[in-house]
Amino acid sequence: MPDLQAMFTRQRKWMFFLLSFYVLGWGFTAYQPIFLGLIFGTSLSFFNLWLMVRKTEQFSVNVLKGKKVRSLGSFSRMATGALAVIVALRYPEQFHLISVVIGLMTSYIVIMIDFFIHSLKIHK
Repeated sequence: MPDLQAMFTRQRKWMFFLLSFYVLGWGFTAYQPIFLGLIFGTSLSFFNLWLMVRKTEQFSVNVLKGKKVRSLGSFSRMATGALAVIVALRYPEQFHLISVVIGLMTSYIVIMIDFFIHSLKIHK
């Protein structure tokens, strides 16, 4: 699993970079609900990424030990997304709904970009 940890480390750096960019946007622009929605959605997306990595590690350990394999926590990640949308709908003056949804998708976009960048470096 060191490869999974290396991927998570790279993706975590991207996520922190994006979060810092969003915080600067929230602090220095007039689009505070949009950037707050991006911060909220991306934070929950980062939590989902961490949860997915943790569950994948547990999954692989259980498979190697021959134990019964449980799910990868899809329900937890969906519940986190539902919670984010509920909060955004409850407080529309603080959180822009579309920004929250885009923020929730951020980890998947980061995973794809990291995969393409890393695969290009390996093939050179």
